Amino acid sequence: MFDVKLVVQVRLLPTPEQAAALEATLRAVNAAACHVSAQAYDQQTFRNYDLRKRTYTHIKDRYALAAQAAQHVIKKVADAYATLRANLRAGNLGQEGSPRRTRATSKPITFRPDAAQPYDDRCLSWQINVRTVSIWTVAGRMRNMAFTASPDQITMLSAHRKGESDLLFRDGMWFLIATCDLPDRPVTAPDGFLGVDLGVDLGIANIATTSTGSRHCGKGLNAVRHRQRELRRRLQAKQTKSARRLLKKRRRAEARFAANTNHVIAKQIVTEAERTGNGIALEDLQGIRDRVRLRKPQRVMLHSWSFHQLGSFLSYKAARAGVAVIYVDPAFTSQQCSSCGHVDRRNRLDQACFSCTSCGFAEHADVNAARNIAARGVAGWAVSHAA
Repeated sequence: MFDVKLVVQVRLLPTPEQAAALEATLRAVNAAACHVSAQAYDQQTFRNYDLRKRTYTHIKDRYALAAQAAQHVIKKVADAYATLRANLRAGNLGQEGSPRRTRATSKPITFRPDAAQPYDDRCLSWQINVRTVSIWTVAGRMRNMAFTASPDQITMLSAHRKGESDLLFRDGMWFLIATCDLPDRPVTAPDGFLGVDLGVDLGIANIATTSTGSRHCGKGLNAVRHRQRELRRRLQAKQTKSARRLLKKRRRAEARFAANTNHVIAKQIVTEAERTGNGIALEDLQGIRDRVRLRKPQRVMLHSWSFHQLGSFLSYKAARAGVAVIYVDPAFTSQQCSSCGHVDRRNRLDQACFSCTSCGFAEHADVNAARNIAARGVAGWAVSHAA
C-alpha cells in the first residue's frame, strides 16, 4: 500500500491592490525569517520550540505578523537549519575546512525577500468551486482572489488537498503550491519486473533503457544542453546585471525542460509496466556521483541531468498506478552477462556494445544492463516477500 503525496501548482490572478499586499507580505515574513535566523546562529539555538520562546513575540510585533504567520516563519528557519545539518552530515557540502562548507557554516542562513512562505488553513481558505482564495496578508485578509487551474488540478484539489500551501512569486507571477494527499493504492503482485537502466555510467547517450529494449535517447537532449552551456558561458563572461538576470531566467527554463522530459520518460515506463503486469526494478543510485569515474566532458553531462528526479518521478507515478517498485544493487550490472551471468570488464566493449567473453552473447549494452536489473528485481522481491 502507498500513501502518495503530490503537489498542485495554481496561478493566482490578484488585482494590483492584492498583488501589492502579497509582495509586502513576502517581504515582511522573509525579513522576519532573517531576523530569527540571525538569532538562531548567534545563540546556536535551532530547535523550533526554543526559537519560538526567544523570537515569537518580537517578530510578531515588529513585522506586524499574524500569530500563525509568525509560527510558520520560525518553523521555516528551524527547517532550514535542519536541512543544513543533514547536508553537512551527508558530506554534500564538502569535507571539513573546504571553502564551500566554510561558506555555508560561517554565517546565518538568509532568505530572499521573495522566498516562498507556507500557509495553513487558518491563514488561507480555498473556494474551489468559484476559483478564488482568501489569504492573510500584512494589509489584512484578501478575499475573492482569483486563481486559474486545469480541470485535472481542480479535481485533485477538491478531492485530496490537505495540509499547507506555499505562496510563491516567480517570473512576475504569483502561485500557490498545494499539497494533495492521495489515498492508499494497493500494489498489484507483479508477474515479473521491468528493469530500468539509467544512463549514468558512461554519460547519457540513453537517459533510460528498459529490459524490453525501449530506449529513451539523450542525443537530442545533449544537443539542447550543449547549446545552453554555450549560452551560459557567454553570459557569465559579460558579468553585467542584465546578464545575471538572464542567467537566472535561463536556469529556471532549463529546470522546467529537464523536469518535463523526466515526467514524459517516467510516464512511458510506468505505462509499459502497468500494461504488462510487471513491477519496476531500479538501481539504487545513492551516491552515484561519488562512485562513477568519468572523463571531464562526461562528468559535465552526468552532473547536469537529474537522475534522482527521474527516479523519484518513476516511484510516485508507479505508486499512483499500484505498480511495485524495487531498488537493487547496481554493482557490475553493465559488466555482467544477462545470459550466462559471467562478469568481466572486457564484456563491455564501449558505450553501446556488450559481448560476453564467456558465452559470446551480444546485445546493446544498456539493454543487457536493464535485463540484469530486472533479474535482480525478481530475486529481491522473492526474498522480501517470502512466506
